Amino acid sequence: MLVMSVMPLPKSFAANQVLTVDLAADTGEICYGAIGGLYAMGSPGVPTDNVIVPLGMKAISQKAPDGLQHPTGDALKVAPQFIEAGGEYVMIMMQDIYRNWPYEDLGINDYLAKIETICRKVVADPYRHKYVYVPINEPEWIWYRGNMTKLCNEWKMMYDKIRSIDPTAKIAGPNYAVYNSSAYRQFMTFCKNNNCLPDIVTWHELDDGFFSNWYNHYNDYRNIEKSLGISPRPININEYGRINVDGGIPGNLVQWIARFENSKVYACLAYWTTAGTLNDLVTQNNKATGAWWLYKWYGELTGHTVQVTPPSLNGSLQGLAALDRNKKQARVIFGGSLRSTDVFNTDVVVKGFNSHSYFGNSVHVIVWGVDNTGTNPSSGPYLVHEGDYNISNGQITVTVNNMKALSAYHMIITPNTDLSPANNRNRYEAEYARILGTATVSHGGHSGYSGTGFVEGYAGSNNASTNFVVTAETDGYYNVTLRYSAGPYPGAPKTRYLRMVVNGGLHKDVACIQTANWDTWESTTVKVFLQAGINRLDFKAFASDESDCVNIDYIDVEPTSGTINVYEAEDPANTLGGAAVRQRDNAASGGQYVGWIGNGSNNYLQFNNVYVPQAGTYRMVVQFANAEVFGQHSYNNNVVDRYCSISVNGGPEKGHYFFNTRGWNTYRTDIIDVYLNAGNNTIRFYNGTSGSYAPNIDKIAIAAPFEGGTEPTPPEEDFVYGDVDGNGTVNSTDVNYMKRYLLRQIEEFPYEKALMAGDVDGNGNINSTDLSYLKKYILKLISAFPAETN
Repeated sequence: MLVMSVMPLPKSFAANQVLTVDLAADTGEICYGAIGGLYAMGSPGVPTDNVIVPLGMKAISQKAPDGLQHPTGDALKVAPQFIEAGGEYVMIMMQDIYRNWPYEDLGINDYLAKIETICRKVVADPYRHKYVYVPINEPEWIWYRGNMTKLCNEWKMMYDKIRSIDPTAKIAGPNYAVYNSSAYRQFMTFCKNNNCLPDIVTWHELDDGFFSNWYNHYNDYRNIEKSLGISPRPININEYGRINVDGGIPGNLVQWIARFENSKVYACLAYWTTAGTLNDLVTQNNKATGAWWLYKWYGELTGHTVQVTPPSLNGSLQGLAALDRNKKQARVIFGGSLRSTDVFNTDVVVKGFNSHSYFGNSVHVIVWGVDNTGTNPSSGPYLVHEGDYNISNGQITVTVNNMKALSAYHMIITPNTDLSPANNRNRYEAEYARILGTATVSHGGHSGYSGTGFVEGYAGSNNASTNFVVTAETDGYYNVTLRYSAGPYPGAPKTRYLRMVVNGGLHKDVACIQTANWDTWESTTVKVFLQAGINRLDFKAFASDESDCVNIDYIDVEPTSGTINVYEAEDPANTLGGAAVRQRDNAASGGQYVGWIGNGSNNYLQFNNVYVPQAGTYRMVVQFANAEVFGQHSYNNNVVDRYCSISVNGGPEKGHYFFNTRGWNTYRTDIIDVYLNAGNNTIRFYNGTSGSYAPNIDKIAIAAPFEGGTEPTPPEEDFVYGDVDGNGTVNSTDVNYMKRYLLRQIEEFPYEKALMAGDVDGNGNINSTDLSYLKKYILKLISAFPAETN
């Protein structure tokens, strides 16, 4: 017998893996379900809107109101920010009312009393319809340990108690730590027979078995529903990811995202480390880790998903893809390998172009990568490959070389209309940004643009918007240069304006001088103060006429200098009240900071003589340290986000939560907008609650949000009635802010002119009548407010 020795090929000669994308195989609407997290948020503002909004997060899981399990993460406290940032619902982990892990078992009567307390707080909350109750958590090993009869009977008691207080409640369960077919069949059978079916079905996926078993778990559960005659329930895998393995790693997490999106389920990253970090997608409250960019790519998919066939259904290399016919764009997100050290090549075969003639005979392909940074800040995506491909037999093959196992990749395919390569790291092309309203992407409609196209659709619009997400290395001033075209157009003025909204709040109207024609492009630059980390720059239409009739090509963002006034906390000119004291620390600016602020309002730090040349809203950069923890946990960091009251010139308190810096010698910055009078001002930091302290304060810096630039001629009233958040439009967010203001849940609005804008009946103050008019306006029952017509 001839024996042949089969030698493995050297890695460099191994055949490339093949990932196939079929643009002709539509698999439905994009779910975006995997963008969620358990204890994703810590406190209001922890993390910032800047890192939440671009992801398009759908659901988070947080502790019961006033729960003892962890010091932060209260569902009712973080829900307003999450919902206003676009979130759909907040799951309430009801057993997190208890202190211990696993939960102390004090009997069902004790728990039913706690459920009643929780429910009464929820029904009194203005966001009550955005909550989902999760009454049990991992019951197969906590409280019940396989006793299905007891579990089912007590589930019925919990279910009925919730419904008796909140009849329209959404209830989720049974929330097993590991999917168990037999247990789920028994549970769902009981629930159907006893009228207590969960509205959302939940379980966890936390181990290696997920990769080979996910589709079996999903299909098995759907078969249980079908066999029992139960209508399909939404599914939320409300904890996913392996401890110490997947957190923050793009190349691992893309494998989870692809499977969940294929099955159109929701899912929440597991809480293995620190609350308020979007489960390690964010660090230092506003800085992205490598994995954040993966989820941003996912959240920015538009159109419908299309079929992706990986080398192996249950293998490591996975991907998901979407086709947007309106944008004429296909996007593919992919990555993953078995061993963390693997470096490999992949052939991405994209077929089905014959079904989409708008791509023409050739396409432009750009591929971006993002590397694993763990819990450290990421410098963002980098260009991997860019090129043009002729379509042959309805398909192309793009070879991506030297892929890294822990990295993820993002491919964008457009018609071959590129006029310049994407080789400028400070440039953000409009055709790749998130667009809203009437804004549309044009590929080749005019000449002279950069990249593969531009954004149009601003003519006659008051809702067109091109939303850029940019990274700032440090807090400071940046030149934002907008490249635009503003050719002749009937009714359009010589000077047109786009409203640039920075981080969802402060805005500036940017002047765009008319160009000779629509093939001519000009630039205008605005100096903007940005926060270290992620920033949102939205260019919006805000008038219904042609005054903002502009096409957008790109923006460039580059650091520059500007006027920033710094005030050290330890300065003798400041006032320290009560127990507040100057202390030495070589890590602090100037070698000192002020600590022991709080435990009563008499223990305060007041900055004096804070000078600005003119009245207005300014950006206050606070440098601080906070390393407080409360309680112990086997794997979670029980960090405390310290609360601080801030009063300007003796005015009303503005509350702010300062995230945990994880070290008393570790100083970080956060930014708070404050309204200052012309001349000298005072800014006081304190915490009036007994036993609670503000962070240690090192210094503050004051900067104007914008410097220089051409100011448009302001209208007679330079605000929009009803627009209490200052974004230039009136919508449901303004209604929510006004509700919270009237309920005294907030002391002030995020917009300095909100007290004028919110007085829509013109009687000189804001009350329930204004709220009623605002609701009628949103519902289109009225077309103008009384204050506008009087």
